[in-house]
Amino acid sequence: MDIPRLHPDTLEKVKQQVDIYDVISDYVVLKKRGKDYVGLCPFHDEKKPSFSVSVNKQLYYCFGCGQGGNAIKFLMEIGKQSFSDVIFDLAKRYQVPIKTLKSKQHKELQLQLSLREQIYEVLAITASFYQYLLHQDQGKIALNYLENERKLNKEIIQQFKLGYAPEGWQTLYNYLAEKKRYPIALIEKAGLISLRKKGSGYYDRFRNRLIIPITDVQGRVIGFGGRTLKDEQPKYLNSPETSLFKKNNTLFALDKAKNTICSLDKVVVVEGYFDAITLHAVGITNTVASLGTALSKAQLKQLLRYTDSKQIILNFDSDLAGKKATQRAISNIESLIYSGQVQLRVLHFKDGKDADEFLKSNLNAVETFQQLIDKAPLWFDWQIQQLLVNKNLKKADHFEEVAQEMVKLLNRLENSNKQIYYIHYCAGILSQGDALSLPFYIRNLQKQLKKLNLPFTKKNLLSSTISKNYYNADTSLQQAEELLLRIYLHCPEFRKKILNLLNKKDLTFSVSKYRFLWQKILETEKEINNISNNFISLLQDKILQSSHSKTQFNHIFYPNQNHQENIYRSSLQIHCALIFMEKAKLEIYSKYSYKKYKEIDPNTDLKTRQYYLNEYYTNKVKIKQLESSLNFSDLEIYGQY
Repeated sequence: MDIPRLHPDTLEKVKQQVDIYDVISDYVVLKKRGKDYVGLCPFHDEKKPSFSVSVNKQLYYCFGCGQGGNAIKFLMEIGKQSFSDVIFDLAKRYQVPIKTLKSKQHKELQLQLSLREQIYEVLAITASFYQYLLHQDQGKIALNYLENERKLNKEIIQQFKLGYAPEGWQTLYNYLAEKKRYPIALIEKAGLISLRKKGSGYYDRFRNRLIIPITDVQGRVIGFGGRTLKDEQPKYLNSPETSLFKKNNTLFALDKAKNTICSLDKVVVVEGYFDAITLHAVGITNTVASLGTALSKAQLKQLLRYTDSKQIILNFDSDLAGKKATQRAISNIESLIYSGQVQLRVLHFKDGKDADEFLKSNLNAVETFQQLIDKAPLWFDWQIQQLLVNKNLKKADHFEEVAQEMVKLLNRLENSNKQIYYIHYCAGILSQGDALSLPFYIRNLQKQLKKLNLPFTKKNLLSSTISKNYYNADTSLQQAEELLLRIYLHCPEFRKKILNLLNKKDLTFSVSKYRFLWQKILETEKEINNISNNFISLLQDKILQSSHSKTQFNHIFYPNQNHQENIYRSSLQIHCALIFMEKAKLEIYSKYSYKKYKEIDPNTDLKTRQYYLNEYYTNKVKIKQLESSLNFSDLEIYGQY
């Protein structure tokens, strides 16, 4: 139906309720940076985050493409929806009563919302019914299973509202339809009963099963999982997809785990219900379950709302099926993990155990489990180790297979620092302890990579092919300029040297934002005459006075660990950065000279045409000289970072 015109009161209440972080984090992985959040812009392709979200201002802005606005504008742009569509959807999401300007349309909308509330109600009544039956005579087998086999106490059974579905074909049906007088259509929409394949009538979906209620992040029951108490298949049976329950969008126990996830800044994801329940029972309460499926992108984005570090530990079963599920999970979310937006780790136990089995294996299992969580390998390390399973690198075919798969993995890494780290890591494995052959394997892996965007490594500093897009601030040039600015701000002893070299070589910053920052640095120095201890703070104030956001320079003002390690080698860093900037300048002029040479008619101005041709070749020679000014030993040292 067409969305009616909404009452102004509804619009105002929606605007008051909506949270921009809550809305945008459904679409963008956001990381905390100062008071704001940043992520990759969903409106244009980019490798580095330029998309900023301010919770205080309830606004977003992309410094790359210029898109900006509030939560409503974001949803209109991302979903290509009308204003009314977005407001209506947000009203449902935040349970804002909808008032329209026409009574008939208002009633239609209220019926839609009322149906959802009725489904919530019938599911809550059903959960209480199952919970009650667990403690009756007919539920003794199920209760015995929980207490004796699963070793769960009464408190945890109560906390998770575990229950029992009796054997009868229509026990729940009769209870809800006849005793509670709920419409049969409503019970069916809730996923509790199924239409008979033969004949007429309905039957209960869950029969003689241990019942685990599935709740949403607010703790409301949206579906059920049922475990058989016999040998019948399937072992676990879930509610069907309903208007409330979408399996790939739901995480079991998230409502109980979210506070601890925020507190510990990391989350453990297991496969099954009882893995999660057992971990909560022993105090590891930052745990959720993926409902027996590989972790989906929608599930992951839910989790990322609650952890600033974006640290996710996958603890699926360590048998073959569990390893396949882990690989599927990595495939499902690969766009987020290969770009470094998620710090994914993988924890597998030996002997094919799951979390529940491991915790029952010895007295110190809980403490050991916590230690293993802290030491869990990164997903990339785990993938490499999986390549080595049942492989003998002394056999030529095994060696070739492993090496080829390593190259495939390395090619997918987008972060240059990670890529060079894992090139050395993989080369160490392939060299099999032979230190003399290690450099060969490093070079061999580098040659096979489709792209190797490593700033100032031997490959790109000695390459004769320079990027044609310096004037568009290509990635490597941008890294060179931000490196020089970072050293200038954090290493006062090098400031005079950098300033003299820039003036001597007549170099300027090509990337516009860094050219702006350099201008503000020079202005700040002139105003205070000498560089004081609070220079960076004064510089930030000057940037704000210019109506610019200082957060776009946070990676320069506040170096991370990798940046700090690079600063320690400042002399070499300055040397490399200036050479790269000078090469960029020469390449631009070389291109300009060649263009002018081609444009000039030799019949009208041969002398000028020859001049530009000479300029073109002269600059090419200078570029080669710059490349040779970096000696091999310096590059080898630099390439280790």
